[in-house]
Amino acid sequence: MIEAPPVVELRGVGLVYPGPPPVEALYPCDLAVRRGDFITVTGPSGAGKSSLLNLIGLLDKQTSGSYLLNGIDTGALREVERTALRGRFIGFVFQSFHLLPYRNALENVTLALVYQGKKKAERTALAHEALVRVGLEHRISSFPTTLSGGERQRVAIARALVGDPALLLCDEPTGNLDTKTASSILALLEELNASGLTVVVITHDSAVARRGSRMLEIRDGRASEREPA
Repeated sequence: MIEAPPVVELRGVGLVYPGPPPVEALYPCDLAVRRGDFITVTGPSGAGKSSLLNLIGLLDKQTSGSYLLNGIDTGALREVERTALRGRFIGFVFQSFHLLPYRNALENVTLALVYQGKKKAERTALAHEALVRVGLEHRISSFPTTLSGGERQRVAIARALVGDPALLLCDEPTGNLDTKTASSILALLEELNASGLTVVVITHDSAVARRGSRMLEIRDGRASEREPA
């Protein structure tokens, strides 16, 4: 049986911002994120966590090395192809939720499918299913301004899931939440991971970092794997 390629494979990938002067945001590193991994990426502010997220999320292009997403060499792609690949394989969850206040929960999730060529009835059904999956079936008609922070993050996670991504990429997903709510969101991510979803969480919080099955630490642009404490 042929083993499936890693979801993410970085081979000597580095990122230099041109400046002047040039800034080595991420020194060349190797990383393989396999299906079903739950990886936390930690380090102090300015260490390079966002640079790594931008590279994995195809928001920035590496200046050295090669990046394979689901076995596809992203370095050989045009920008329009990178955008399509990102939409196909990666779901994003951000600290600030990024929900449209004048759209209800169902509509916010449905909008993630607008450019996938699906009919309205199918988009609605998939969005409803995603909200059920994150435990918000009772809030599908609610607007973001009436939701708690934890509920808004669950809507954001549903929006990330609705396209059935290979990778859930989370940038400080608990940063705007109190401790109890943050723990419930992490429990949801762990549940999704247990169902087979590959998860990468960027965090500055050591307690969050310890929840991963693998931990990557970044300091001064240099990434190294650590055992979760």
